[in-house]
Amino acid sequence: MTSSDKTSRTLADLGVAQPAGVAPLFAEVRASFDAAASTAQDEASWKLFRDAWLGRKSGVLTLITDNWLKPASPELKRAVGASLNELRAHVESQIEARRAAIEAGAETAALTRERVDLSLPGVVRPIGSHHLLRQVTQQIEDIFVSIGFSVVEGPEIETPYYNFEALNIPEHHPVRDDMDTFYIELPKGAPGQLLLRTHTSPMQIRTMEQRKPPVRVIVPGKVYRRDNPDATHSFAFHQVEGLAVDTDITFCDFTGTIDYFVKQFFGPSVTTRFRPSYFPFTEPSVEFDVSCIFCGGSGTAASGGTCSKCKGAGWIELFGAGMVDPAVYGFVGYDAKKVNGFAFGMGIDRLAMLKHGIDDLQVFFQNDVRFLRQFP
Repeated sequence: MTSSDKTSRTLADLGVAQPAGVAPLFAEVRASFDAAASTAQDEASWKLFRDAWLGRKSGVLTLITDNWLKPASPELKRAVGASLNELRAHVESQIEARRAAIEAGAETAALTRERVDLSLPGVVRPIGSHHLLRQVTQQIEDIFVSIGFSVVEGPEIETPYYNFEALNIPEHHPVRDDMDTFYIELPKGAPGQLLLRTHTSPMQIRTMEQRKPPVRVIVPGKVYRRDNPDATHSFAFHQVEGLAVDTDITFCDFTGTIDYFVKQFFGPSVTTRFRPSYFPFTEPSVEFDVSCIFCGGSGTAASGGTCSKCKGAGWIELFGAGMVDPAVYGFVGYDAKKVNGFAFGMGIDRLAMLKHGIDDLQVFFQNDVRFLRQFP
């Protein structure tokens, strides 16, 4: 007869009449409980196990109370009660311990399942960087800001007045043949023409209209001209133009500023020179050259042949510049007898090509990551 069968019968039916016979019965029930406890491996089986032993209607302890304790004779009740209390304490403590073990096991399993292995390499996300033209622009800005210039920007869509007339380039001036380019198609009744600016010089006029001398600014930005794309030309490119106006600026200040910039940008070993030239908004005007940074100004390549960059001249043309033409001051209300200054304009794309040995202007605009990754 199993212990479960015995708990359904009274002590009299089991032939227990003396207190000495009570302890073996409870020891058998306890052994049955301990053996069954190991079957509760998860929450569901634990609940069934708990109800089988502690259930109020048909739990083992309830059956012992109803069948062994209540009908027992007075001499047996004391022994049955003491053994029942001892068994109940054991059952309740073991069931609670089993519950804690199951919960801990479930938590451990969840942690194992959701564990992040920090020893594994993470997902590498590509990090962007500034485009090479932006990097070169920043270098130019830093150099001029370090000597007192400020950076201003302006609209890419301009009026002919600011793009031409106010810069001493009247409507029928021959220089406009190369610069009259992309005009905006406007609705009928529009107050005037608009075009994509051909240089950033219009901001020099706008700045002088808003500020009184001294003025020291550089104007970086994108410009547009009617050029067929090739290795050295594009219909859209980048310029930075500079302007310095004060009461005591001389040509020496002008050449010293440019020489300082070139040495800071290309390195102290280069030398500069200027040649007479012509621009409508400067007088006198010059072209600035730098000693060839590829052959060291010798005109001879490392292989012994003629340097392909400077064509053997030892010099590379950089940009145009000059002292501001007094006629320009008349458009902004400056007194040409009291102020003077200089202006310059350089191609950012060209400077980037020279500094980094790039042969084709078009690579700047092709978004080829193989090229861009070379300049992080």
